[in-house]
Formats: sequence, structure tokens, C-alpha cells
Amino acid sequence: MSAQSSIEWTDATWNPVTGCTKVSPGCDNCYAETFAERWRGTPGHHFETGFDVTLRPNALTMPLRWRKPRRVFVNSMSDLFHKDIPDEYIAKVFAVMARTPQHTYQILTKRHGRMRSLLGGGLGAGLQRLLEATADEDTAQALYDAPWPLPNVWLGVSVEDQKHADLRIPALLETPAAVRFLSCEPLLGPVDLKQAVIPMGSERGHGLTASYVHAGGCCRKFHGIDWVIVGGESGTGARPMHPQWARDLRDQCVTAGVPFFFKQWGAWGPLQHPFDYVTDDDRCQVVSSGGNLAGRPWLGWKRQHGHEQSEVMRRYGKKAAGRVLDGRTWDEFPATTEVDDTPKEGQ
Repeated sequence: MSAQSSIEWTDATWNPVTGCTKVSPGCDNCYAETFAERWRGTPGHHFETGFDVTLRPNALTMPLRWRKPRRVFVNSMSDLFHKDIPDEYIAKVFAVMARTPQHTYQILTKRHGRMRSLLGGGLGAGLQRLLEATADEDTAQALYDAPWPLPNVWLGVSVEDQKHADLRIPALLETPAAVRFLSCEPLLGPVDLKQAVIPMGSERGHGLTASYVHAGGCCRKFHGIDWVIVGGESGTGARPMHPQWARDLRDQCVTAGVPFFFKQWGAWGPLQHPFDYVTDDDRCQVVSSGGNLAGRPWLGWKRQHGHEQSEVMRRYGKKAAGRVLDGRTWDEFPATTEVDDTPKEGQ
């Protein structure tokens, strides 16, 4: 719970809740769980309860004390839409965000179903559900007075592979938000964004608002996806990310005009020297484009038939592997998105 963050795509973290549970392969080596369990049982520490889901009401007002505008990653140590977090508490979190329009809040979830059920539907439906969830007058007033969806709140889903892209992206697109984004980290397989958005559109219709998607060939943009973050896994047990997976997502974004942010290679990176795998092959793995590990490389492996889609990845460590993709960094951010602030019924 910090006024500053080392995460490349945000400025600060805010954790009104800590703790979570695993729901998909992207959770297997969760950094937040590792950190929290290290402090379990330490009296007075924020993570005395380890990684159990814990509401932190004392942290709710933290952004109210931040005067300088900043990007804020909400619940970097949890998931705001976890089933154990009451709707009433989520309403309080949104009320704080409504009271601090100078900040930009980035909410990332793997619980796409609950996000959609709570905030989805027509414009104002999510607001109505939050208002019904709270009996606190100050919370209700803060929510009611603000435009909806909140212009300073970005909603995102984690996408580690095609299976979870197909599940989570449609739910995100059915949820009104000022900005919608994808965090493809840890990226564990190739992802085709067009395949994920096909259920949301028609090959004849044009979705020219952020609430609809056109899946046909005459439009270049993935309507409703405003930002894509890509990164490999770091830490103990990290799995290598095939370079082509990152390149494919970058190319899709460039073609569609969607801002692309390459966060990191993670613990594993492509060879920085052509003979790295000869001198230190115990830290190298051949990775197929399908994500399979084929063991240590051998001298001249690239010339062997059937390995054109494989890549040697070396465990350099996060810092040494860096965040350069094809000779440059990719630090693109979405532009501020205008939302409908038409007065709500009765306002």
C-alpha cells in the first residue's frame, strides 16, 4: 500500500483489500502470495494474516490524502471482485475513486463474471447496483454525484492465454468503463484478439462506441480494447515467454491502433549473445511456439528440421533480461476516453 510503485505502468498502488485465491494458470506463481506468506504471523504487519482475503478499511481513505495526480493500481495484492469481498465494500472503494477525480485508477481482475454482473448492463445499471449495496449515505452521495461510468476508472482483465482471452475479454467488453485494458502477464501462450472479440460483434454491423465490437474485416480497431500490456513471468518457478507471442500481440495492436505496453521479459529472455547457450546451457531452455519446453539447446539446434518455431530462452533474471522488444521499449498509454455524463434519471 504505497504512494509509489515500481510497476512500470502505474505510479502508485492502493490496497483496500489484501489476499486472494488462485483461479487460473496465471496465478500459479503469484508474486503477491509469495510476499504475503513471508510475513504471515508477523504482529502489526499489513500481511499478518498472510494471503487470506482481508478487508483493510483503514486504507480506504489513503487516496484522499494524495494531492498530486497519479495513476493508481487498485488492489495489487488482491482482486477487487473476489467473491469474499462484499458488494457494500466495493461500493465504498468506488466512492473514494469518485471523490478523487484527479487520480486515474487501474482495476485489474481475473473475476470477469462478477465484474460484469456487478457493473455491467446499460449505462447506469452498475451504479444502481452499487447504490443498492450500500446503506452509507456518504458513499451513496459520492457515487450519485459522479458521472457514470467513472471517467477516472480503467477496468482490465488478466489474459494469460487464448482460453482465458476468450472467456474474459467478452465480459470486459460488456462492462461500461472509461478505458478497458488487457494485462497479458504472465503471457503463457499465443493470443489472437480478433478470435476473442468475435462473439461480441457482427461481420455486418459496426460497433463505433466503446460498448460494442465490430469483428469484420473493414475496421482496423478492436473497438472497446483501449490498451494492451504484455509481460513475461519473473520469480521462482517462472515460465518462459516465447518472443513470438509478444510480437504477435504488438503487431495486432499496431495494426488496430491500440496502445501497446511491453512491461518485461521476466526471468527468461531471448539470447543476448549467440553463444550464451553454449557457455551456460544449464540456464537455457528451448521453447516451442506452443509453449512446450524441449530441454537444453544443442549446438546448431536452429538448423535442425522442425525447430523453426522454437526459440532458445535463457534465465537472465528480470533486471538483466530487461524490457526491450525488437530494439526498442514500448511505453504507450491510452488517451483519456470521454464517457457519457448525461444526468441520470431523477438527477
